[in-house]
Amino acid sequence: MRLWRAWLGVLVCAGSALLACADSTTGELPVEPPPTDMSEPASVESSSPEESLEVAPALVLNDERRVRATPPPAPAPPGNSFQPGFHQALRWSHSVGGITTFRLRIPVAREGGRLRVTFRSGDGNLTLQRATVAKAGTDGALASMPVSLTFGGKTGFTVGARTHVTSDPVDFPVSFRDDLAISFEVRGALGASAIDAFPGSSARSGAYSAVPAALGGAAFERAVGVATVDVEGPTGRAFVALGDSITEGYMDMKNDARNAWPALVEAQLGVPVVNSGVSGQGFYDALEFLDGEVLTLEGITDCILLLGTNDLGEDGALGQLQARMLRMVERLRPFCRVWVSTLLPKEKSNHSPYAVVKSQRVSFNDWLRQGGTGADLIDLESVTRRPDNVHLFLEGLVADGIHPNAEGHKVMATEVVRTLRERGEL
Repeated sequence: MRLWRAWLGVLVCAGSALLACADSTTGELPVEPPPTDMSEPASVESSSPEESLEVAPALVLNDERRVRATPPPAPAPPGNSFQPGFHQALRWSHSVGGITTFRLRIPVAREGGRLRVTFRSGDGNLTLQRATVAKAGTDGALASMPVSLTFGGKTGFTVGARTHVTSDPVDFPVSFRDDLAISFEVRGALGASAIDAFPGSSARSGAYSAVPAALGGAAFERAVGVATVDVEGPTGRAFVALGDSITEGYMDMKNDARNAWPALVEAQLGVPVVNSGVSGQGFYDALEFLDGEVLTLEGITDCILLLGTNDLGEDGALGQLQARMLRMVERLRPFCRVWVSTLLPKEKSNHSPYAVVKSQRVSFNDWLRQGGTGADLIDLESVTRRPDNVHLFLEGLVADGIHPNAEGHKVMATEVVRTLRERGEL
């Protein structure tokens, strides 16, 4: 776990920013088109490679900057600590030219009395002039009065590209899986996810973070700006899920992160299972971004890894896939207990030779089952495949031949929970 400091430094990230500025006539944000590739969400970077997202792009950013606007707080009383109740990797970038207010509606899977919020900039400078937190109400309104966040005692900050900034701790009691409304006024580039998965979130041109009524403006359902919410409470188990679009929760053009398998496991177990899935990624870029997107989290005890689908298809890729899985497990072990999953069925391949994909997937899963990684195994293929054909999903569990649908995520979550409980872990 690393905390990087940067004083207005600019770090250049791979790819170009996704730009979306307020309409100068109406003052409202345009609604961005959804991903067009139904088999894997399209990259939100305008200069992304032409290849399918099934094969991860060779991203080059291998450093992250983290600014903590105030020195770390004094140690918490024994038995209490800050642990993540929400997390998103925010690999991509979204930019606004003028002050814009985002209101992100998110569930927080921790009970406690204080919280702190970590923001992440995108592929350029970011200025945040004010941010608040409140309980989320209906139709975009707040269910409690907004409480201001501060950063080193100040109401805002300005930072360079790809930088994390963590707020001062604020007294704000929350219960397990409360829906929070985090509102923030920004201009510049924000870290963002690739898919719409947070219904009830919105954006509006102007400064409205302290307004208790519905924000108005336009729906904006991608995770944006808010990378992590830590809650101070009784110290316990805390999981992070690493993966691609399957883990992030892509099922269709509109999604809900609450229906993705990590959130369903979380609800059943009553412990945080925060989501660091990134649509389109494979092992190469997951390793490149591991420091800034996973190892920066505090208080994580367990990591669940479902990754490799996007690496399948290249001649000779099996050996490389195994080597990168071993490298990932090696890097995670000092940080958390590692659980690895077999790869789900794959009914088609849009670009790579399907015969090669099938052969490599079966061989990789056999290697995992034989203990190739030395990590604990969760066999998600076994509960999602047809008994008569290892390459096909059980009927009713698949969205598009690659991604499980909502029912498929329920089956996956049930197997994760069963495995953990069978081994006496929870």
